Amino acid sequence: MKTWLSIISLFLSLINNAQDNIVVVDNETKEGIAFATVSFGNGNGTFADGDGVFKFSKVLYKDVDSLFISSIGYQELALSSSKITDTLFLKAKQNNLETVIINAQLTGKHKRKKKKELVHDNYHDCWLPTVESEIAVRFDRYENAPTQIKTLKLPILLEDTQRSKNRKQTRRFSTMFRVVFYDVSPDGKPVRESLWPSKTFIITQEAGDVYELDIEELNINIPQEGIFASIQVLGYTTPKGELIKAKKYREFKSKYGTQKIATTYRPLLPFTDEIEGKKTYVRRIFLNNKQWTLFDFSYNPKSKLLRSGHENYGMGAEFKVFYKD
Repeated sequence: MKTWLSIISLFLSLINNAQDNIVVVDNETKEGIAFATVSFGNGNGTFADGDGVFKFSKVLYKDVDSLFISSIGYQELALSSSKITDTLFLKAKQNNLETVIINAQLTGKHKRKKKKELVHDNYHDCWLPTVESEIAVRFDRYENAPTQIKTLKLPILLEDTQRSKNRKQTRRFSTMFRVVFYDVSPDGKPVRESLWPSKTFIITQEAGDVYELDIEELNINIPQEGIFASIQVLGYTTPKGELIKAKKYREFKSKYGTQKIATTYRPLLPFTDEIEGKKTYVRRIFLNNKQWTLFDFSYNPKSKLLRSGHENYGMGAEFKVFYKD
C-alpha cells in the first residue's frame, strides 16, 4: 500500500511540475506583458500568452539551462532555469521611458489604392510557418503621397488533407499570428521594431485563399523611408481564442543524438515567383541574435523555394492615399 501511495504521489508531483505556469510582468505596473518572447538559448523557444503567461518546467524542457525573456520596450532578462520563479519582472528600457509617439491622423480627401496579393495552391511552393521564423515585406508610400495602410492581404493555403467520398475536407485548426511593423534601415533592411502598434489575429480553416486583416484602427501611416510589415506564428489556440501553452518543437532520436524540429503550423504561406528580385526578409527569432536576412541562398543554401524561384511572399495591401488639392 505504501508503495502504491509513493508511486501515486510521485506521479502527481510530475504532473504538477509539468504544468508550471510562469507569468512575465512589467516591473512597475505589475501587469502581464502580452506575447513576450521566451528563448531557451538553443535555437528554440516559445511565447507568453495574452496575459504574459507561459508554461515551463524541467520535465517539459529537460535540456534547457537558460531562459532569455524579451519584449519590445523592455530590457532582456537572462536567467538560469534553476532560478525561475512563478513571476518574472521586465524593466522598461531607459531610452523608451520618455518616448512619445506623434502620429497625426490623416484626414481629408483620399483615394483607395491596392497592392495586389499573389496566391497559388501548390503545397510544395509554400513556407511552413513555425514560431522560430518571421517574414517581413516592405511597403512604400503610394506615389510618394501620404499613405495609410488600411488592410493587409495575406495569401494562405489551407492544405486540404482529409477527403470524404464526394468532397475534400479541411482539417480544423485555429492559429494565432501577430503582425509587427519595423523601421527601414539606410540599406533597406528591417532594422528594429518600430513604435507602431502590433496586432494579433487568428486564422482558422474557414478562411479562403486570402486572409484580410483590417488594421485601419492602428493608424499605420507609412514614413518617407517606408515600413516593413512582418507576420509570425504564436501558436495554436483553443476554441475560445486562447493561446495553447504547448511545446513548440518536436524531439526524435537518431544516430546523431536527439534532434529537434520546430513544429509547423497551418495555414501555409504561398511564396511566389512573380516578383522580380529577392525582396522578402526573414529571421529566426531564437537564433543569430534575431538578425534579419534577405531570403536568399545565404539564409538557406538548400531551400527548395529558392531553387524553384519562389523567392518572395506576395503580401498585398489596401491603402488610403491622401493627395494634395
